[in-house]
Amino acid sequence: MAKFYYQAITENGSSVSGAIDADSAEGATNALVARGYIPQKITDASKSGIGFFLTELQEKLTTVKLPELILFTKQLRTLIRAGVPMLKLLQVLENQSENIKLKRIIVSISQDIREGGSLYDGFRKYPSVFSPLYCSMLHAGETSGALPEILDRLIYILDHDHKIRTDIRSALQYPAIVMVSLLAAFLILLTMVIPKFAFIFLKSGLQLPLPTVICMKLYAILTAYWPALILLAVGLGIFINIYLKSEIGRFRRDRLLLHLPLFGVLVRKAAMARFASIFAILQTSGISVLETMSILSETINNAALSRAFENITERLEEGRGISGPLATSPYFTPIIINMVAIGEESGNLDEMLHEAAEHYDSELEFAMKRISDSIGPLLTVCLAAMVLFFALAIYLPMWDMVKMVK
Repeated sequence: MAKFYYQAITENGSSVSGAIDADSAEGATNALVARGYIPQKITDASKSGIGFFLTELQEKLTTVKLPELILFTKQLRTLIRAGVPMLKLLQVLENQSENIKLKRIIVSISQDIREGGSLYDGFRKYPSVFSPLYCSMLHAGETSGALPEILDRLIYILDHDHKIRTDIRSALQYPAIVMVSLLAAFLILLTMVIPKFAFIFLKSGLQLPLPTVICMKLYAILTAYWPALILLAVGLGIFINIYLKSEIGRFRRDRLLLHLPLFGVLVRKAAMARFASIFAILQTSGISVLETMSILSETINNAALSRAFENITERLEEGRGISGPLATSPYFTPIIINMVAIGEESGNLDEMLHEAAEHYDSELEFAMKRISDSIGPLLTVCLAAMVLFFALAIYLPMWDMVKMVK
């Protein structure tokens, strides 16, 4: 099986291009005709030039963002609900997608279905785009024959996840911008303003105050060792990046995030809202508790919580209930544990988890508002401290010089 690049015209007259796997150029042509395309140019990928290399590189660098995935899933649900045949449906989705990577994935899924595979078989080949949660819900929908209804629930989860990420990013954006601005202002004052005054102070023979001495020492270090400092910063950044990609690095980072002052509350509440929402919908969709825990372990986006889910799964396999194992983890709140316990006893676990998800959604909004209100005064104090430090470093020697002159 080889890869061929193609350029073709669709039934509605628009031009499309992409890649297709086939045994030969003739096989690629037949596959394109079967899709309803009119092939114009077919090139063996192994014999292609720089243009195709750049196309391949672009595809590898392209990512499918969450809003694009949500839109794709909504279009998939709508077309399935309208009764469009699967192959025609995938062709429509390919034509409508503007993401080159998603286009290639849809083409591959179409090929799998032509060969007798299922949607689940096609989607699970691309875990970087379609999470285990996404694939498991597709499988549940295909198995139960209620795929549009399952896709409705999946869209709710994706929308909910996107909203939480967007809200957290918005809450952290302002302090991040202010901290970068403070750092830039500190470096500008230290390297451009302080040196001019330092020359005057040194010539005057004054006994310099501590803030001025600190500034001059920092300036001397920066000017003398700036290449080494840049190399150190780059090396440290590479080391941290490699470390955080390791299993132990991810675990320690995520555990630290859960215990950070101020922001740790935000991370924990977001995790609880995501846990309750996904758990409730997976239970409603008929997925077993053990499989739900496995899916949550892979989709919760926190290594510390993933490890907790693995421990909980081991206890569940021993025949214990859900609330007991949850209580053994330090990350699950009493509200979640109590809601699960009540749901188990009453037989309404999915309903209780929905209520818990709604509770933590409102708690998350309140926590973000509280953090936003707290960050303003905190950043003002930091700004005032920096201004005071540089003011003392400059004006204390100047006052001494004025006294000398008098």
